[in-house]
Amino acid sequence: METVELKVDMVGIHEKRLRKCLSKLKGIEKVEVDANSQKVIVTGYTHRNKILKAIRRGGLKADFWSAQNELLSAYASASYGSLRFNNFNFF
Repeated sequence: METVELKVDMVGIHEKRLRKCLSKLKGIEKVEVDANSQKVIVTGYTHRNKILKAIRRGGLKADFWSAQNELLSAYASASYGSLRFNNFNFF
């Protein structure tokens, strides 16, 4: 069994579309969606590249979760104003 963490751009009703894309794959046991941090955790017996490919075929922007995504979500939850310095965006 493998657990795959993904960063998926979640806007509006994309969670329903995401679950529909993943329901077509065999071996998926559980899907957890955190829309606030745009994090999706998929648990099952399917290869991680197949999961990513299925989500992208559904028209959603997705990538594997990384430490950089963890930092971005922490900054975004704190305040958006802290990411700007002299009108330049750092992220």
